[in-house]
Amino acid sequence: MKHSALFYATVLALTTATISGTSNFLNKIAVTAVKDPIVFTTLKNAIVALFLVGVILGLKKWREIKSLNGGQFFKLLAIGIVGGSVPFALFFTGLTQTSAINASLIHKTLFIWVLLLGIPFLKERLTKWQWLGAAAIFGANLLVGGFKGFKYDAGELMILGATVLWAIENVVAKVALRDLSSSLVAGARMFIGSLILFSFVVWRGGASAVYTLNFEQWGWTMLTSILLLGYVLTWYAALKRAPATYVATLLVPATLVTNILSAVFATHAFSGRQAFSMALFLIGAILVVLFARKTAEQTTATPSLELKKF
Repeated sequence: MKHSALFYATVLALTTATISGTSNFLNKIAVTAVKDPIVFTTLKNAIVALFLVGVILGLKKWREIKSLNGGQFFKLLAIGIVGGSVPFALFFTGLTQTSAINASLIHKTLFIWVLLLGIPFLKERLTKWQWLGAAAIFGANLLVGGFKGFKYDAGELMILGATVLWAIENVVAKVALRDLSSSLVAGARMFIGSLILFSFVVWRGGASAVYTLNFEQWGWTMLTSILLLGYVLTWYAALKRAPATYVATLLVPATLVTNILSAVFATHAFSGRQAFSMALFLIGAILVVLFARKTAEQTTATPSLELKKF
């Protein structure tokens, strides 16, 4: 049962990586089309939140909601703030102020932050091979065509802040998922986050922008909302079934997906440098995933509160 849970988590996390890589490619286009990044991310999150509320109702999760204690409610509130609202505002605002390449490089450090936090707070383990793989992956990202160095401007700092907050959210969510369902945690993240974002939009006087969106802008919003919904559902389901460090490392193939989409639809070229970058990336990903899996299997071999929930 434990190994089947790990296999299921692997499939879910790799699905999340595919969705994330596609989203990274499309979000830059979408946020440019909608123009207001805060309105865009608020609408997107609200659409996902409404769907997840429907899922919670359909799965009859009211009994789980009514049984929440103070500690569980606080964790869900923290996830909504740290994961579902502030980082979205920071990320999409920063995305309008920096290049897609730089934004992607910064965002792809998410798994490194999760690794750093997972060791002291979740007592999860890493090997030297995982760190070597992480270095290879980040080096591969630096070789992607178009990268001209970091500018350390406001846009990049906002994206970095969002990435760190999402890493913190992963740690809090992993703890919350020990005794809560993944659908409830995901729903709380998006619902609470949407309320906060919507309040901010109203406060800054941007609510009227929703009514002025044209068909194309609504189309991009709906498309990216569907991707976000898939991301949230698969990510939390994977996080419930395996260590956070393991799930985070399985997100790294998202960069490969983004690069392939960029080569096919944007640059229409695939250079030797990109081929070397992809090879280095694959080597790093294999190291990171292979040894993370071994660590995860060793963890599942020892019964714990977290794993008994499988």
